[in-house]
Amino acid sequence: MTAFILWYLLISIVGWLTFPLAFRLFPALKDRGFALSRAVGLLVWGYAFWLLASLGVAQNDAGGILFALAVLLGLSAWLYFKAQAAILDFLKSNWRQILVAEILFLAAFAFLAFIRSANSELFSTEKPMELAFISGIMRSPTFPPRDPWLSGYSISYYYFGYVITAMLAKLTNVPSSLAHNLMTSLIFALTALGAYGLLYNLLAGRTPQTTDDPMDHRPSSIIHALFAPLFLLLVSNFGALLEVLYRYGIFWQKDEAGQFTSAFWTWLDVKELNLPPVEPFGWVNLRYLWWWRSSRIMQDYDMLHNPLEVIDEFPFFSFLLGDLHPHVLALPFTLLAISVALNIFLGGWQGEVKAFGFTLNLKLEGLAFSALALGGLAFLNTWDILIGATLIVAAYVFYQAHAHGWSWARLEDLLTLAVPLGLLSLILYLPFYIGFSSQAGGILPSLMYPTRGAHLWLMWGVLLIPIYFLLIYCTLTKFTFRPNWRVALQLGLGFVLFLFVFMWAIALFGYYFKHDFVMGWLASQNMSVSAFFSATSFRRLSYLGGLITLLAALIPALAFLFAKETRDSSAPEAAQTSPSAQPPILFAMLLLVVGAVLIIAPDFVYLKDQFGYRINTIFKFYYQAWVLWSLVAAFGVAYLLQNIQSVLWGWSYRIGIALVIFTGLLYPALSLPTKTNNFKPVGGFTLDDFNRIQRENPDEAAAIEFLRNAPDGVVAEAIGGSYDPSFARIATYTGLPNVLGWPGHESQWRGGAGPQGSRQDDIKTLYSAPDWVTANAILEKYNIRYVYIGRTERIFAQVNDEKFSKHLKLIFQQGDVSIYETP
Repeated sequence: MTAFILWYLLISIVGWLTFPLAFRLFPALKDRGFALSRAVGLLVWGYAFWLLASLGVAQNDAGGILFALAVLLGLSAWLYFKAQAAILDFLKSNWRQILVAEILFLAAFAFLAFIRSANSELFSTEKPMELAFISGIMRSPTFPPRDPWLSGYSISYYYFGYVITAMLAKLTNVPSSLAHNLMTSLIFALTALGAYGLLYNLLAGRTPQTTDDPMDHRPSSIIHALFAPLFLLLVSNFGALLEVLYRYGIFWQKDEAGQFTSAFWTWLDVKELNLPPVEPFGWVNLRYLWWWRSSRIMQDYDMLHNPLEVIDEFPFFSFLLGDLHPHVLALPFTLLAISVALNIFLGGWQGEVKAFGFTLNLKLEGLAFSALALGGLAFLNTWDILIGATLIVAAYVFYQAHAHGWSWARLEDLLTLAVPLGLLSLILYLPFYIGFSSQAGGILPSLMYPTRGAHLWLMWGVLLIPIYFLLIYCTLTKFTFRPNWRVALQLGLGFVLFLFVFMWAIALFGYYFKHDFVMGWLASQNMSVSAFFSATSFRRLSYLGGLITLLAALIPALAFLFAKETRDSSAPEAAQTSPSAQPPILFAMLLLVVGAVLIIAPDFVYLKDQFGYRINTIFKFYYQAWVLWSLVAAFGVAYLLQNIQSVLWGWSYRIGIALVIFTGLLYPALSLPTKTNNFKPVGGFTLDDFNRIQRENPDEAAAIEFLRNAPDGVVAEAIGGSYDPSFARIATYTGLPNVLGWPGHESQWRGGAGPQGSRQDDIKTLYSAPDWVTANAILEKYNIRYVYIGRTERIFAQVNDEKFSKHLKLIFQQGDVSIYETP
């Protein structure tokens, strides 16, 4: 509880002290960046600390962290005194929205902290990896931080989120095993606050022309903005609804032999749910991992009908699982990048930067912060740079088009921003890129794996329904702008045609040059090239419903995005739109378009990696699309609730949307009791996973505590497979680097197993070799200081203790755990 209060107070104070900076950075937003101030503070603070430590100016200690904080606060204080009157007036005039935002942040932080305290384990899935990064960064004497699972190397991963986590943990003096769960809760709260601010800024009336221009204080905007965190963080796909239907035996019948059969469940073909149910039927689920299936609700098959798992994770699943992976850590900063785009879209940062004969119609501070936010996204989760860069550049181009019309000059605008923005974001984070390697290896065609329409609706239906309602309403409503259907059809169908041609061009090119990926497909499917190509084409035609569903959202959104202004003063949007500002609803259409592109693209192409098919591309693209589409769905619900005038249609809409939200909330309502053992955690409520180790293995817990306070050095411990918490556990909890952790993950991070060399065999030899000469050579080769021997090590190898006891110093002994130190 003390650690929770410390983190809440620290982040809140940093957020309030950063508000003058946010106030300056977001002049076009109604809340002047208040909901973003905590995220802005963490970004600037974390960047300053990382850069100063990487350059050797600051140390990785409390002094270095406070020095970086002083840099942030000095900048914010200077901006406060420059605009003191305007800031104070803003705070007085907008206390209602500020109060709601503060209550939301505290409630969201406390809510997820409570959930994590009921299920605080950090040994499943990839949580040990995340914990190892946090521990390793906290223990690293210098930056770039060293890899805790590969001694002698620095981390080769997008680790900025773990730097921020470690920074907060060191300053508040909490262990990494507690900081992991606190950071998960904090990210949830920051995401809720950022989503709330985004929707509020979209809903709250016209763009103010001066700081004294009053904001729209309609209670509906302040309250309806809460739909954004609801749709983004709590509403989930239709997996739980399916589970309820399945558990009640709906659509199942018994045949003459007494066996359950179902044409519906067979057609739907969701893994595990296409098997006969177990009686007795009822609400209570008998399968513990049913909640996991919702993140794998889609299914791919090769041409021999062999199933291939697809990851279609969504935010609530991430927080239920408790993984602090980069795609989770990046959420509030993704919303920050979207807010940067919205600020530009609404006319913020108007000015001029001239260089090399080109003119960028944006203030230098806008370009600099955009690069800082965009580069930070790449450092947090490289995949998220896709939506960040696309939205920021697109927002600038559309604002210029709104002001000057569409012409070839807009292409110049695009390049004038994209090139310096990309270069500056790269330069700002250059120390990261120098040591980073990726497993991505180009683009491959997704010939075998189009998405079924039924599976698409299971994943996206809860968001598509309110989105379709918004599009229908906009189509039937008279605005100050007129949808451009001709351009929309050309762009929408042209985009799909381009992807189709591009996909087949790669495939034919690969076949012509006998590339491994094509020849491998033909061999694995045991098909001739003509049979393979015709079979994949027929499958794509039979799955056309999914593509039509997506085009039904993409094309209308494009029509409104490229709308022509009519300047009809009687239209509903007229009172909210000035000649220099675009209607905020068009920004929602931009989000809808980018989200649709992210969902459509993996049906045609995917990024080559070690998985060998589109599993990871679907995961990364769909997760980003959920962020965008959840905001659009929330905007649609709030916008229609504010604007539908008819009593009959208004109540019909409210009932329909309530049913959609109810089905979307079934997943959190049913999964939380399952995952938390009905909120009866073994060992009691706690946010620190180390308490579990103390309870289950007190000897090892004591050894870990000992090494946490021991001098720095490389530790030898057992090496084993990925996802097995028995291995790499000492490095994970102490931050001391081991010789090798999870080999499979290290291969993914470094694009191959080359750096590992013979480490796994060497460590096994170290433990089992009977002679000291062999063991000592290995100790010297990897500069090992500590040799750890516990239960896992004795299973991993036939440990020969005698050589260690004769030549090394025994510095720890408790139960079956021994730690030896080299001279």
